[in-house]
Amino acid sequence: QVQLVESGGGLVQAGGSLRLSCAASGRPVSMAAMGWFRQAPGKEREFVAGIRPSGGGTNYADSVRGRFTISRDNAKNTVYLYMNSLKPEDTAVYYCAASWSYLGSISAQSRYDYWGQGTQVTVSS
Repeated sequence: QVQLVESGGGLVQAGGSLRLSCAASGRPVSMAAMGWFRQAPGKEREFVAGIRPSGGGTNYADSVRGRFTISRDNAKNTVYLYMNSLKPEDTAVYYCAASWSYLGSISAQSRYDYWGQGTQVTVSS
């Protein structure tokens, strides 16, 4: 059974940094497409960043490109989201997602079969 557990959220001032972690169990993240999504109050959940399986490339939402970086540590079976230059509009619950299929866009929520419980990120101005 696959489980994804996010951690690393919190309260940070604008301009600050956070690192989110997504620890997976049950299957290797090296073979998975992994994504980070977020949902702000009153808004739809949206794609933030994704990384393709087996050394594949990465994708980012325009709103975070250049500030956020997604990476994978296969030995720890963990995916990270490094967030720099945070803005108040980055405030949201951040979710990790995984897919071991090879169908669909890496930015599409429908591609992902497994989701974490979410971690809150709050950026104060």
